[in-house]
Amino acid sequence: MGFFSKLKKIWKNDAQPTPAAAPSSPEPASLPISEPPAPPSSLPPSPAAEAPWRDALVLSLRQAEPRLSAWLDILLTGVTTAGPDLWQRLRFLFESLEAPADEADHFVKSFEAWTTTMGYEEVEAFRSELQYRLALALDLEDEEDERNRLFVKLSQGLAKTKEQIVHRLDGLLGSHSVIDEAFWEELEEILLMADVGFEPAAKLLTSLRAKVRARNTTDPAVFKDILREELAEIFHTPKTIKAVNPPEVVMMIGVNGVGKTTTIAKLAHRDIMRGKKVLIAAGDTFRAAAIEQLQIWADRVGAAFYAKGEGSDPAAVAFEAMDKALAEGFDVLYLDTAGRLHTKANLMEELKRSDGWSARSIPAPPTVRCSSSTPPPARTPCPRPRFSTRRPASTRSS
Repeated sequence: MGFFSKLKKIWKNDAQPTPAAAPSSPEPASLPISEPPAPPSSLPPSPAAEAPWRDALVLSLRQAEPRLSAWLDILLTGVTTAGPDLWQRLRFLFESLEAPADEADHFVKSFEAWTTTMGYEEVEAFRSELQYRLALALDLEDEEDERNRLFVKLSQGLAKTKEQIVHRLDGLLGSHSVIDEAFWEELEEILLMADVGFEPAAKLLTSLRAKVRARNTTDPAVFKDILREELAEIFHTPKTIKAVNPPEVVMMIGVNGVGKTTTIAKLAHRDIMRGKKVLIAAGDTFRAAAIEQLQIWADRVGAAFYAKGEGSDPAAVAFEAMDKALAEGFDVLYLDTAGRLHTKANLMEELKRSDGWSARSIPAPPTVRCSSSTPPPARTPCPRPRFSTRRPASTRSS
């Protein structure tokens, strides 16, 4: 029995590792079974699977005319509202033009915030603004479209006046066989009826008379060529210095209702899209709700805003806004003013006070852009003020 007892003991000792190894063997065997499903789930989806429109869009963009408007037509195909599809396609456009990804994200977030603030949902409601912002953000030459839209609007607005002037000039040339005093009197009447103004009409007639005498002719057939040459000289734009000493200060002046406030918003928005830091100051402290209206526009375009309160001294607003612009490093300061006619001496003196007090806050005057559509009165010559005097275009009263 001792022998068999020893064999039994040895058998038990030899059999001990076998059951211990048995439970450990399923573990490595189970690992390969659980690993295969993991890799497919960790792989990122392909661009084609994520956005199936990419391949067709790339082909269409490469075949399209290299203009932003044409690209945008293709990009917005099938997209009618603001949402993930639009933002994804805008990022794709930036990527296609090799723009940095952070610039694309900044543009999309900024534009998405703007559409939310304005309450726009339909693409057609903000397409023009989108194209304008893309042209600035991507530094694309799409000015032809902008010029076309501008000239179409101007042509439509001036079509009736143009037809009347052309018709009357043709009648003038057809009814006179020589250029005599009666010819000049009738031409003056045509110019005045077209709202050219007395002084501009007088200067134009004086120049035309001199040119006709220089050519030693009285033939009305050559008068159109002389008139064309004179107008080309009048509307010739001389070269100007583009360099500025910041802050550039723009004072908006004009009569009531011509669009000073909205023009400030448009100009400020354009400067912001060019990377400038813009401050808008509410110098119109007279009109009801003028400050609140300007602040809404400043918030919409993303510009800083400064105001004192209704009834405050406009000169004090200009002075303190200038201090703020200098202290915080603004590139452009837009100063709104109350509506006034240039014939009101006391109101024009108020503009001079605003100019003077603001100029005292700095040792050297800021850069001036004098772009008034009509010359200011003699008491405030254009080159003297330290503020540019942009006068928004107003509709001509009949």
